[in-house]
Amino acid sequence: MPESNKTYAIQVSNLEQRVPTLDGELQILKGVSLDVKSGESIAVTGPSGAGKSTLLALLAGLDNATAGEVWLAGEPLHQMDEEQRAELRGRKVGFIFQSFMLVESLTALENVMLPIELTGAKDARSVAETMLQRVGLSHRLDHFPNQLSGGEQQRVAIARAFVSQPDILFADEPTGNLDQANSSRIEDLLFELNQEHHSTLVLVTHDLQLAQRCQRRAQMNGGQLEAI
Repeated sequence: MPESNKTYAIQVSNLEQRVPTLDGELQILKGVSLDVKSGESIAVTGPSGAGKSTLLALLAGLDNATAGEVWLAGEPLHQMDEEQRAELRGRKVGFIFQSFMLVESLTALENVMLPIELTGAKDARSVAETMLQRVGLSHRLDHFPNQLSGGEQQRVAIARAFVSQPDILFADEPTGNLDQANSSRIEDLLFELNQEHHSTLVLVTHDLQLAQRCQRRAQMNGGQLEAI
């Protein structure tokens, strides 16, 4: 275990990701190393196909790397099976996707209640209602995702990500599917909530203006990470 794990929310060493293709093996990540301090915000930028979303998925324990080490909240993701990674994510991680990833058969309230209920907490409804009020959706509790605008769906997704007060929040192109007005509102909400909860924030974005709001920026090029 890295000696400084209490200082760092994420520590990555020589991370590689290779996938088989019809033309042979494709290397998506090449020897990526990265340290993210607890409470820090960092944006990962770069062109499409550079490996940004792949890196984020590996950092969050959504996938396994071909080689290298990932320490998340001081725990070794690279030594865990899927069940163990899922348990760690439930305790420590929030995730916001570009495509919202809401459960279509659940209302806004039920979507936000879901991560709390998975922990066995009994006050899921009241906590979820409070968080939806916080993101300005107290009048949309009983609406299903297909009854909400894109901006409203992303606000539900943000409420769901923050409701369990995660130590680490990952966001993959959180404003990528939104118009400019909604993008600005979502950005403000994301950073406001993140500061309130003192979470570590790692986001992938093509939007350089959004990236500049983070404390640090790193760029992916050809599967390698370059600090800026």
